[in-house]
Amino acid sequence: MGEKVVATRAELSDRQLYRRKLQLCLDVLERMLREERFDRPKAMIGLEIELNLADEQGMPVLGNAQVLGSIASSDFQTELGQFNIEVNIAPRRLGGHVLEELREEIDTCLRYADRKAAEVGARIVMVGILPTLDLDHTGIDAMSRNDRYTLLSDQILAARGEDIALDIQGVEHLAVESVSMVAEAAATSLQLHLQVTPERFASVWNAAQAICGVQLALGANAPFLFGRELWRETRPVLFQQACDTRSAELKAQGVRPITWFGERWVDSAHDLFAENLKYFPALLPICDDEDPAKVYASGGVPRLGEMRLHNGTIYRWNRPVYDVADGVPHLRVENRCLPAGPTVADTLANAAFYYGLVRVLAEQPRPIWTRLPFEKADENFQAGARYGIDAVQYWPRGGRGGRGQLTPVATTELVLNDLLPLAHQGLDEWGVEPADRDRYLGIIEQRCLRRTNGAAWQAATVHRLRENYGMDPQAAIAAMTRRYAEYMRTGEPVHTWPVG
Repeated sequence: MGEKVVATRAELSDRQLYRRKLQLCLDVLERMLREERFDRPKAMIGLEIELNLADEQGMPVLGNAQVLGSIASSDFQTELGQFNIEVNIAPRRLGGHVLEELREEIDTCLRYADRKAAEVGARIVMVGILPTLDLDHTGIDAMSRNDRYTLLSDQILAARGEDIALDIQGVEHLAVESVSMVAEAAATSLQLHLQVTPERFASVWNAAQAICGVQLALGANAPFLFGRELWRETRPVLFQQACDTRSAELKAQGVRPITWFGERWVDSAHDLFAENLKYFPALLPICDDEDPAKVYASGGVPRLGEMRLHNGTIYRWNRPVYDVADGVPHLRVENRCLPAGPTVADTLANAAFYYGLVRVLAEQPRPIWTRLPFEKADENFQAGARYGIDAVQYWPRGGRGGRGQLTPVATTELVLNDLLPLAHQGLDEWGVEPADRDRYLGIIEQRCLRRTNGAAWQAATVHRLRENYGMDPQAAIAAMTRRYAEYMRTGEPVHTWPVG
């Protein structure tokens, strides 16, 4: 959501004014798109990484205010749970040694943050879900002190009209009758931004949607939640259930969830912003003083504040972003499906695979979204989250075997034979240095060859500890978390970590 929100309940009452302002923002955006008022083409990327706080025993630390005070850097910000913080990496041009430069920058800032956090009794852990989190850590009193979060939680509960429940069937079954919105904070993400022109937006967004399932399968790193082994990447199902504004009756009526894969390929960025207005009621209906139509008519650049705030309360796995930088408006695709971690090298490998692959798929003469039904892309997403590196994906494959037809294929086979060569090509087209391209895509290759990613390592280690040392589940999870944090700090990618 990105912006500090200060409001009273009285201000939240004027929904009619908010709806009018939201429609006005959408109308102005449509004019701006039609009249080509956006930034010129730039291959600009940016990263956000959500982080967990734990003590030396691997247990959660609810102390982000103290940690942020110790870090004392505007690059680090609060997140929903007191056991979370986020680091924002400054945008830069995609090309040259950008991957290695990002690795050095992220590694340096995380090591600094870890040292400063240690001064107040915490350590940084980069993982999709902190495995030692317990339900007791996610009560309403664990929410960060921020008006935005309090208001959002109140509005979700008011819209739902009943308690939030979790019911996740994975390797084990988790059923919790009542949780606060803070349960969603257990899910920590890597967010990859790519600035695009309006003309290329739909192609890039569609390509990003098409590969979400593969991204999750390769990068899964969240197999444990509240002491249960669930999906290999439990974040998506947790996010959907913990942020669900719908009662059982609304679900039965087909009302869309605010955590949403979507339901169709798009033709423009406007499609997505219009869907957000059409399908989703305002959770934070707060108006500012800007008249976007007057600002635009006078030659200025409107902030479109209501649209941006509303957009930030709808959790698409590829989110459209309107923003203004140095007085110039631009559009971004924000890829949000990946978990944090396990290491900085793994993070950059995930980024390299995404940026390379999306470049080629967005420019193919016969685009992937004309050959892959949207509902199959959604199924791929669910399979990647549930089964991780062992997932099967539906993909249109050429050659004698596939004859261009939709074919079920193991993720590792699909990546090694089809997608990694395209990612190599895409990074070449972005102008990324070959040595950096090979280093980070080589990590993806090794994950596939060894069938190992963060989730696979976590689960295998817990099972080994239980089998070899007779540990109970909670002790094994805690011991694994301590080893995870130790190996994470070495910086060596997860496929090299010893199990057990």
